[in-house]
Amino acid sequence: MSSIDFTVYKGGPHGIVEATTHAEAPKGNQVLIKITHSGICGTDEHYKGADMVLGHEGVGVIAQIGEQVTDFKVGDVVGWGYTHKTCGTCEECLVGHDQYCENRELYGMHNFHQGSFGSHAIWDASFVFHVPEGITPENAAPLMCGGATVFNVIETYNIRPTDRVGVVGVGGLGHLAIQFLAKMGSTVVVFSGTDAKRAEALRLGASEFYATADAKELNIGKPLDHLIVTTNFKANWPLLTSLVRPCGSIYPLTVEFGTIDIPAFPVVTRGVTIQGSCVAARSVHNRMLAFAAKHQIKPIIETFPLTKDGVVAGMQKLRDGKMRYRGVLVAA
Repeated sequence: MSSIDFTVYKGGPHGIVEATTHAEAPKGNQVLIKITHSGICGTDEHYKGADMVLGHEGVGVIAQIGEQVTDFKVGDVVGWGYTHKTCGTCEECLVGHDQYCENRELYGMHNFHQGSFGSHAIWDASFVFHVPEGITPENAAPLMCGGATVFNVIETYNIRPTDRVGVVGVGGLGHLAIQFLAKMGSTVVVFSGTDAKRAEALRLGASEFYATADAKELNIGKPLDHLIVTTNFKANWPLLTSLVRPCGSIYPLTVEFGTIDIPAFPVVTRGVTIQGSCVAARSVHNRMLAFAAKHQIKPIIETFPLTKDGVVAGMQKLRDGKMRYRGVLVAA
């Protein structure tokens, strides 16, 4: 085909709308993907009022390739995530931190005409990933952003099987972090507001669970080497900071709470690192998928049809805080 018209679902001031995007056939290193599944991520909520196609946790089947594509063929099951393209020549790209490229193309800032909420998309093959046979497409979709985000902390900041690692929040990111950490052998210490998710956290691999609502202090025994904060609510930073050992690290992974009000004294006097982290470099993304396939790590998902009504329903459930724990849109 020389060109294609495909259905997309956009945000906007009046809610979700169905629209059509016209694109030329893939050329060079581009691939045309027929979308079969899309995750619904909290970041999609950030852009629901913008005039852009939503969705960045896409999975589908390659329908056509450009003349320079060598790593993919028609029929391959693939996915993509938050980063669409980078320059490949800056220092960040050259040292393997391409998700921080100053010239990157990202969801919400570029390519407003297409996303994973739609029937098709055309992407640079360099930022498309093979989905391993051990992962079903519906389980692969949330890994393209949620899974990559938590795995990047583990891989990039050298969390080890001998480490004691805290996870704050048992939700879309937290329930994946628990599984990754448990499968690699770390002692996983989970913190949640109430006891409601205790049984599920332990089933997913947590070694310990603590309810934090109204807590002034917590006796957790040995302090934490690392603390991964995945909650969408403003964290009790004085309490959490007290749980980390000297020279330990805290990783805030969401931006929902706006500012991070961490007390300076324990951070300075105990040498605690506050480490930002965003999605994953391509090499880490591929290792995440391989690790998930090997250890059968599966997100807990709820499915919705990949239609306008399905997008509206799925995003509403996420907005209401009732999603357990990742929503996935499924094409008919």
